[in-house]
Amino acid sequence: MNFRTFTPRMSRLSNGFAKKWENREAALCLFIAHHNFVRVHGSLKTTPAVKHGIEEEKWTMRKLIEHMAEE
Repeated sequence: MNFRTFTPRMSRLSNGFAKKWENREAALCLFIAHHNFVRVHGSLKTTPAVKHGIEEEKWTMRKLIEHMAEE
């Protein structure tokens, strides 16, 4: 998987390119959290966080956004 493929803010030639470091950092954190807590991976049949015992169940996007809003 290519990070730039799934995150237009990192691709310099896209309209959504993030010039500020804070915006890039936020996009990176959101991508990593979604990848590990929300997205079900084909080979694992679950999320990496559930597979490794970090969480009991897969997160929804609502739970991810609420969790990120708390911090």
